Amino acid sequence: TRWSITAVDSTISQNLIDRVKGYPTIDEYRVYGFDVYDNQYVAILLPEEWRFEWVEAWFPNTTWNQFTNQPYVIGDYEEHFGRTTYAKVGGCYYSTRLAVTEALEGEGRQAAAIVLRETYPGYLMPLGVWNVRESIRTLMKQRFMTFDTFKGALWFALGKMKIPREKWVASSVLISRELTQTKITSY
Repeated sequence: TRWSITAVDSTISQNLIDRVKGYPTIDEYRVYGFDVYDNQYVAILLPEEWRFEWVEAWFPNTTWNQFTNQPYVIGDYEEHFGRTTYAKVGGCYYSTRLAVTEALEGEGRQAAAIVLRETYPGYLMPLGVWNVRESIRTLMKQRFMTFDTFKGALWFALGKMKIPREKWVASSVLISRELTQTKITSY
């Protein structure tokens, strides 16, 4: 059952991605925030062509991090043209990608999306990818904050999280790249 749910999430989201890529990009940087069941979710949408990243952090004394005293952070991403391998994070990657692409499709817009999750010790038992999908659907319906710059959006988003900014930057390919690469539009 678990694999079939992920296969459906992956297939539907890929179909939506193909449509979303034809839409104009959003006009601003956006930050969404939502917390539920001792999980904090943050999404940063960038006014750029489709890219996607999901990074999750499991705090000590949680199901996937019982034996260390530091948060365990894992993530994966895709560029504009997609993935060729299964995401190392597993099903949550695809359930999150589905919820984000549904929101973009509903708006008729395209964006790059970086979605972060912190899971705290009060989250006693993982509830499955359906819980993540529904949480991200709810996240994407929240009122968002807008920003003129990526750094402004990022610092605001990471201010909602407990893990230090530096660890998020080091753990996210798209955040690191966004902070260090100069774009042709800068000239």
